[in-house]
Amino acid sequence: MAKKVSTKKAEVKEETPVILRPDVDEAIEKRLVALYTLQSVDSEIDKIKIIRGELPQAVQDLEDEIAGLGTRIENITAEIKETESATKARQHEIADHEELIKKYQKQQENVRNNREFESLAKEIEFQNLEIQLCERKNKEGAAKVKELKEQIASAKQQVENRTKDLDAKREELTSIIADTEKDEARLLDKSKEQEQFIDERYLTGYKRIRNAARNGLAVVTIDRDACGGCFSAIPPQRQMEIKMHKKVIVCENCGRILVDDDIAAKAKSQLDQ
Repeated sequence: MAKKVSTKKAEVKEETPVILRPDVDEAIEKRLVALYTLQSVDSEIDKIKIIRGELPQAVQDLEDEIAGLGTRIENITAEIKETESATKARQHEIADHEELIKKYQKQQENVRNNREFESLAKEIEFQNLEIQLCERKNKEGAAKVKELKEQIASAKQQVENRTKDLDAKREELTSIIADTEKDEARLLDKSKEQEQFIDERYLTGYKRIRNAARNGLAVVTIDRDACGGCFSAIPPQRQMEIKMHKKVIVCENCGRILVDDDIAAKAKSQLDQ
C-alpha cells in the first residue's frame, strides 16, 4: 500500500506596508513645536488668571475710588476754609461799618444845618445796608459750610466702607496668588524660554493672533477635520501639508497657526521633561 505523503504549504507572513512620510524640515518642525509649547504654557497661565477672576481689577477700581474720595474730601475741606475765611473777613467789615456808624452819629450831634444831617443819615443808612449784606452772605456761608461738612461726613463714610471692601478683596486676592504664584512663576519662565526658540516675526504674529482671539488660542490642532480655534473645515490636502511640517500653515478663516497631533505630542513631551 502506497504511503500517503502529506505536503504543507509554506506559510507566508504578510507585512503591513510602511507609509513613509516625506522628509520634514527640522527647523520648521522645531519652530512649530516651540510655538505649540508656548501656546500650551500661555494657556495654563490664562487658566490661573481665570481662577483669580476679576479680583485684580476690582482691587484697582476700589483703590481708584478711595483715592478719588480722598481728593474730594481735600477739595471740600479747602472750600470750607475759603468760606470760613471770607466769613471772618466780612465780620471785620461789619465791625468797620459799625465804627463808621458811630462816627457819623456823633457827627450828627454837631451839624450846622439839615443838609449836613441828611447827608450823614444817608451814610449811616448805607453802612447799615453794607452790614445787612455782610450778614446775609455770612448766613449763606454758614449754610454752605454745614452742607459741605455733611458732604465730607458722607465721603468719609464711603471711604470707610470701600476700605473694608478693599481689605477683603486684597485678602482674597493674596490668598489666591499664594496658591498659584509658584505655578505662574514656573510657567512664565517656560514661556520666556520657548520664546527664545521662535523667530521674531513668528513670535510677533503669535502674540498678535493671541491678543485678538477671545480664548487666547493662537496655535491649535486639527480636531475632526476642522480648525481647533474657529472650527472651520480643513480640506484633506491642507491637512496633508500640515502633517509634512515643511512650513507654518495658518487657518484661512481665523488666521490661527495649525499643527497636527505629532507636533502636539512632541510639545507635551517637552513640557513633561
